Amino acid sequence: MKNIILNTDSYKSSHFLQYPAKSQFVSSYIEARGGEMKRVLFFGLQAFIKAYLLTPITQDNIDEAEAIITAHGLPFNREGWEYILQAHKGYLPLEISALAEGMVVPLQTPLVQVVNTDPKCYWLTSYIETALLRAVWYPTTVASLSYSIKQSIQSYLDATSEDTNASFKLHDFGSRGASSDESAMLGGMAHLINFQGTDTLTAIVGTKRYYNADMAGFSIPASEHSTMTSWGRESEEDAYSNMIERFGGEGKIFAVVSDSYDIYNAVSHIWGEKLQDKLKESKATLVIRPDSGNPQKVVLEVMRRVYEKFGGTINSKGYKVLDSSVRIIQGDGVNANSIVEILEILKCNGFASENIAFGMGGALLQKPNRDTLSFAMKASAICVDGEWRDVYKDPITDSGKRSKRGRLAVTEELETLRLEELGDETNLLKPIYRNGKLLQELDFETIRENVLGVTVSHKGV
Repeated sequence: MKNIILNTDSYKSSHFLQYPAKSQFVSSYIEARGGEMKRVLFFGLQAFIKAYLLTPITQDNIDEAEAIITAHGLPFNREGWEYILQAHKGYLPLEISALAEGMVVPLQTPLVQVVNTDPKCYWLTSYIETALLRAVWYPTTVASLSYSIKQSIQSYLDATSEDTNASFKLHDFGSRGASSDESAMLGGMAHLINFQGTDTLTAIVGTKRYYNADMAGFSIPASEHSTMTSWGRESEEDAYSNMIERFGGEGKIFAVVSDSYDIYNAVSHIWGEKLQDKLKESKATLVIRPDSGNPQKVVLEVMRRVYEKFGGTINSKGYKVLDSSVRIIQGDGVNANSIVEILEILKCNGFASENIAFGMGGALLQKPNRDTLSFAMKASAICVDGEWRDVYKDPITDSGKRSKRGRLAVTEELETLRLEELGDETNLLKPIYRNGKLLQELDFETIRENVLGVTVSHKGV
């Protein structure tokens, strides 16, 4: 929905009548208050600004919103919206400051701070909460989850493998399980900050459109059950042979789902005996995909059978590495916990982690929700008749919902201070948007570099 006036919660329409007399400015912030992950990878604000805030509202937007909201049972601030249309040419008079996207920070660190720039629009800061919070919490949560999983995978690669590159060890399978194309795009982009494997094509479009990426991720030819079972059970070998013929070649990689009937027969007899010579002669790498059963048991058994039939080597760390012609990807039942469980089982049975990659779908893009990291946007200061005063909540029934007070700043040491206490220190909450203009823009590679701790650099616009 591109009408930003309607991109809110219904009850927000009544809030312009609820603030104290002579209110002028409201300052609010967004943070992740808690959750299982200890750190937050911030991402997604620039995409939202480009998609929603660089286009001014129109008279048609106002008329449409008034008709819907009043019929819905709420008052409509027509005077306020028409003032924005006339005085600001339809651009929202807000200043949005934020950390650099790609920064990894502790929980409870303010990620975004927003304040109205026109005292007549004191009501606008909180009006934008619904759209802005949603724009931040979802991609940031997916990015943080993907980042956390990468740390787990990396630790196993470092312990068991000589090839410790984790870039393609978690592949995004989540597009069809996402609630919308836009959700898939945002979550898919977030994942690509940490990894380079994806089948969420809309994420490739998004990184190019909103973050100027030439090509942020990659995929390979891969089968699905429909293409394999269309040959019939009696011709399973022919189906697999066709994959070698179509996609084989030196340096090529292709994946084949192999559990349509009997995964163990497929691994040991079809791939391991009947087609092994043809596969090796093609000089390609086959990625076998089991897709059913208990992942912790099936992966180990498939790994054992592949090693028995194809052989391999023992690396310098003492772990078995499969022959270069074959690898495994597990894409069923994959989540943050099962990945660690599978890698631990393989490690305990002497297999290097470089032998396997994972595909993650709904658990990556759909299961995360706002409560995963307890995201919230809260007003923390209001200026009334020229005087700033604190705004906060501190419910006796839940200390975890205690909010911050005052206008905020984040230091280079990632300490949160009141703005007036900042002194000569640098505030990492930099203005990104003001009054319809994107002030600073990051490309996707810079965001990836920020995750790795490379010096943050912005391109002024």
